[in-house]
Amino acid sequence: MKSFFSSFGKSAKELTNIRCLCVTGIFIAVSMLLESLTINTPYFKISFAYLAAACIGMLFGPTVGFFAGLICDVVGFIANPAGAPFLPAYTLVQGLSGLIYGAVLYTKVDYSIFSKKAEDGKEAVTKSGLSVQFFVRIVVAKLLNITIINIFINTALNMHYGFIPKQAYSAAIAARVIKNLVQLAVDIPLMFAILPAVYLAYRRMSVNRKTAA
Repeated sequence: MKSFFSSFGKSAKELTNIRCLCVTGIFIAVSMLLESLTINTPYFKISFAYLAAACIGMLFGPTVGFFAGLICDVVGFIANPAGAPFLPAYTLVQGLSGLIYGAVLYTKVDYSIFSKKAEDGKEAVTKSGLSVQFFVRIVVAKLLNITIINIFINTALNMHYGFIPKQAYSAAIAARVIKNLVQLAVDIPLMFAILPAVYLAYRRMSVNRKTAA
């Protein structure tokens, strides 16, 4: 529990790192691009912008992930308002989503997801050298986002602001559950492929920078 809360302070220190700000800015731009490809329906939307949020949270933690989520929502509204009013509640939800990814994934890669099997044999490692624990945390992070953000909070907010009639709440929940279960079959493999690759690329960049220095 102590390490969980300490990750917020450690993540906050990342905000003083120029490399963190630059990489986060790149992922925010990627998020905007992916968000522009969103498919909207009356009860839910299909988007892959979460991949950028997950990468930010994994690399820089919950604090950076939270603020990046806020910025993504504000910049996204400015770039594509689509005639809808700006609602701060949804901005906070985006921040919470980034925070969840950071809280689950950030300090969990410090031991290196690409390290060899620990000498004591306690760390489970796949044949490719990737920690099984890391993949489990990816699944946990995604499931928490689906349950807390997609299914409950966003549905409740949509009903609160009148986007969904109160009598359609149960139908909206059911539709979101079905949609997220279906999309989960696509989201998890994408995260399994992209997050380790991003982490490895970032770590190599850091190592090369230290070597050059």
